[in-house]
Amino acid sequence: MHYASIVHVLGILLIVTGSSMSLPLVCSWYYHEADFLPILYSGLITLGLGIPVRWLYRKNYELGIKDGIVIAVLGWFLVSAFSALPFIIHGAIPSFTDAFFEMMSGYTTTGATILTDIETVPHGLLFWRSLTHLMGGMGFLTLTVIFLPHGMGGLRLFRAESSPGQVITKEKFKARNRDTMVRLWWIYLGLNVLQVILLCLGGMPVFDSLCVAFGTVSTSGYATKNASIAFYNSAYIDWIIIIFMFLGGTSFLLLYQVRCWDWKAVWINTEFRWYVSFLLFFCGIVSLILWQGETYGSFMDSVRYGTFQVMSLLTTTGFTTADYEQWPQAAQMFLYAVCFIGACAGSTTSGIKVVHYALLSKYMYATIRKIFFRPMSVVTVRLNQKPVDSTIIDLAICYFVVNIFMVLAGGCLMVLTDNMDYVTAMSSVIASLMNIGPGFGAIGPSENYAFISDFGKWFLAWNMMVGRLEMFSALVILYPSFWKK
Repeated sequence: MHYASIVHVLGILLIVTGSSMSLPLVCSWYYHEADFLPILYSGLITLGLGIPVRWLYRKNYELGIKDGIVIAVLGWFLVSAFSALPFIIHGAIPSFTDAFFEMMSGYTTTGATILTDIETVPHGLLFWRSLTHLMGGMGFLTLTVIFLPHGMGGLRLFRAESSPGQVITKEKFKARNRDTMVRLWWIYLGLNVLQVILLCLGGMPVFDSLCVAFGTVSTSGYATKNASIAFYNSAYIDWIIIIFMFLGGTSFLLLYQVRCWDWKAVWINTEFRWYVSFLLFFCGIVSLILWQGETYGSFMDSVRYGTFQVMSLLTTTGFTTADYEQWPQAAQMFLYAVCFIGACAGSTTSGIKVVHYALLSKYMYATIRKIFFRPMSVVTVRLNQKPVDSTIIDLAICYFVVNIFMVLAGGCLMVLTDNMDYVTAMSSVIASLMNIGPGFGAIGPSENYAFISDFGKWFLAWNMMVGRLEMFSALVILYPSFWKK
C-alpha cells in the first residue's frame, strides 16, 4: 500500500470538510446565534491539520484497490470525528460519542439522531447537520475525487464506495473519473436546487427548504423540526418530497441518460422496472390497509400518508409524516418488509438494493425450472437484456446473505449489551445497516437513539459505515491477509 498517498488523500478530505464549514458559518452569522465561534474554531482546527498533512505527503502514487478501501474506511471515521467538533465546542452535543454518532449518521445518510429537542439547536449547527447529508449523499469520496491530482487512481476510491449492484449493472459514465464525478454532482445539485424552489413555492421557509432538500435527494432524513415533515401538515409538500425521494432512489446514470433524452435506456433497465413495481405494490397495499382500517378520513389521505411512508423507508430516507406505529399491524408489517429492500444501485440510497432482488429472483426461477422441468438446460439470467456472469450471481447471493447475517447477529448483540427488547434491537441494526434512521419499538418515528449506551452507539455507527460502504469494503479490512504485501 502507498501510505503517503493515503495520508495525502485524507488530508484533502479534511480540507474539504473544514472548507465546508464556511457555509454554516454564514448561516450562523445571519441568525446572530451563539454557534458562530464554535463553527469557526472547528473549521480552523480541521484546516489546520488538513493543509499541512496534504502538503507534507504530496507524493502522487497511483492508488491501488487496497489504498482505496483504507481511505474509504478511515475517511468516514476521520471526517465524522472532525465534523463533530462544532457540536462539542458549542455544547449542543457535549459527548464525543453522541456527536460522532450524529455526524456518522449524517454522512452515511442514515438520519438516526440522538437529539431529543431538535428545535433548540442553533441554525448554524442545524445547517451543518443537514449539509453532511448533501456531502454524504453522493458519497463523500466522489467529491474528493474531483480534487485529486490526475493519475492518482480516483476510480479506486469510487469503487471502494460503490455498491456491488453497480458491478452487476456495469454502470459507467466517461473514461475520465473527474469528469464523471462533475457530471454526477451537477445532476445531484440540480435536483437539490429544484426541490428548494418547489418547497419555497409551497410556503416552506427558505432555511427549512434547504435542509429538507439536502435530506431528500440524498435520501437521508434529517429535518429541522421534532415532528419531521409532519410539522408542515401540507399535502403539497408531502408530494414534492415523495417525487424527489423517488428521484434520489433512481440510478444517477439513468437520470443522466434521461437528461440526454435516451428513453430506451429507461425502457430496457430491469432494475428500474422492478423499482417502480415494488413501489406500486407496497404503496398500494399499505394505502389500502389504511383506507380499509379507516385510519384516515378519506381515500386520498390514505394514499398520501401510505405512499409517503413506503417511499421514505424503501429509499432509506427516513422522513415521517405520521407515527406509523399507531397504524394497523398489517400496515406495519409491510413497512417492516420494505426496510430490507432499498432502491436502485448507483443512487444515493443504501440497503440491499432492488437489483439484487431482481437477480436472485430470476436465478431462483431459472434454477427451479432446470431442476424439475429441464435438467439438461443451461441456467441463464439476464439483466438489461444482457446475460449475467455466474460470478456476479455469486456476488449477489453473498451480499444478500451477509446482510441478513449481520442483522441477526447485530440484533443479538444489541439485546445482550443494551438490555433492550428484541423488536428495538433488531430494528436498530436494520435502521443503521440499511441507513434508514427511524425504525420500530423504542427507536420508532416519535423516538430517538439517545437512550442507547455508548457501546451501542459505536456499534450502530460502525453498522452505518458498513452499510454505506456496501458491506465488502468495510469488512475486507478485517481479513489478516488484506494487510499483507
